[in-house]
Amino acid sequence: MATNSDYILFVCGQINKKFEVTYKKMFGEYMVYVNAKPVLLVCDNCVYVKKLTQLENFMANAECGIPYNGAKEHYILDIENTELCDSVIEILEQITPLPKKRK
Repeated sequence: MATNSDYILFVCGQINKKFEVTYKKMFGEYMVYVNAKPVLLVCDNCVYVKKLTQLENFMANAECGIPYNGAKEHYILDIENTELCDSVIEILEQITPLPKKRK
């Protein structure tokens, strides 16, 4: 089951307004960009974040899952938990590099 457009709009609406939020559809699923940096993966109406050392304290009790076949295990972000979401996205925005431009 692919992510529906209403859910991706909901996810983007949950992100703090101080950030510029965009999304891109990829293979029926979505990548959410915060300040042009890819930070969230949304698959099957579920929000995933990479398992990074910087997130361990915040995501210690989070469920984990695999967003698509062949992917590594990710944390599942409770997008409705505003405080958690704000903290995680703040960290991800700081540590995620801008994508390299393709030639």
